[in-house]
Amino acid sequence: MKPVRIGIIGCGNVFSAYRAIIDKLELRGIAQFTLACGREKQRASTKAPRFTTDSDELIASPDVDLVLILTPPSEHARLASQALAAGKHVLMEKPLATNLKDASELLALAKRSPGQLMCAPFTLLSPTFQTIAARVQRGDIGKPCSARARYGWSGPWWSEWFYRGQGGCIFDLGVYCITSLTGLLGPVKRVTAFTNTAIPEREVDGRKLRIEAEDTAQVLLQFANGCLGVVTTGFTMQQYRSPALEVYGTSGVIQMLGDDWDPEGHELWQNDLGAWQLYKETEPDWPWTDGLRHLVECVHGSARPLVTLEHAFHVLEIMIKARESSAQGRALEIESTFKPPPFQIAQTEAAHRVHDRTRDHE
Repeated sequence: MKPVRIGIIGCGNVFSAYRAIIDKLELRGIAQFTLACGREKQRASTKAPRFTTDSDELIASPDVDLVLILTPPSEHARLASQALAAGKHVLMEKPLATNLKDASELLALAKRSPGQLMCAPFTLLSPTFQTIAARVQRGDIGKPCSARARYGWSGPWWSEWFYRGQGGCIFDLGVYCITSLTGLLGPVKRVTAFTNTAIPEREVDGRKLRIEAEDTAQVLLQFANGCLGVVTTGFTMQQYRSPALEVYGTSGVIQMLGDDWDPEGHELWQNDLGAWQLYKETEPDWPWTDGLRHLVECVHGSARPLVTLEHAFHVLEIMIKARESSAQGRALEIESTFKPPPFQIAQTEAAHRVHDRTRDHE
């Protein structure tokens, strides 16, 4: 089994996180880092075997089997299309594209290409998410009725694109929540949203910047199964101490502790038991870059894809129409759909449980 040779385009702030998982894959003998593409000033810090400032050179290189795209979103669709056309496998950071036309063309190309394409975020791959999803799917909380997800922080200071038209908190942060909720509850059929620029001017890269994209948003989702969900996100959330995800069912509640990209276990309430059950995190070091491991294993044939392009496209449509909904002041229909993967609880419940927190109730 030959190692999958990886070339990286984009050597910015998330490069080191992906480099760490590449190191682990190299130790397993299933992948090899061969080439990086970035700005000239990044050459030394990447410590890449080979370095170029020309993305065309990397994509055309016979020493690259998989192209990892870590650029700003405006370049995602173009670079992914070019790499697929060259017969490469592609893993890209979110989002899939910045408009539905480019995304549709990319999906069509991916179906014809010998290479596989996957897009972040990879929250569905965490053991905690998969356990929660398995519980929801097997009816541990009854029929899901409503759900909530949140992710935010005070905002980046190192690059302007986060606050430009193709940035914004929905595309950078809300994408995690929407991916996770749809992964748990299935496709959305209608979206309504309110967005705002709460902080109109920020200091970015050492200079004052007038903000163009939304920095706070509330997104209401109506799922095809009848469940309602809300996503709270923004570059305006200084701290929080609430669960990342909550799903309320007819006979119970399940919630994820921590963030969906960095879970800390989960809690389960079931009416027939009458107690909160707390389950510890089974893989505390699970990395949000795990999609690269997953794609490499899929290329080798040792795993089946759990992260699908149809899901990524559905999430993109929701995000785009959430913005349009806010601008137009009305609910918008979602036309795309996808099929969530089935999940099973891999380990016994007793192995996860820390303790039960019984609550008195009338």
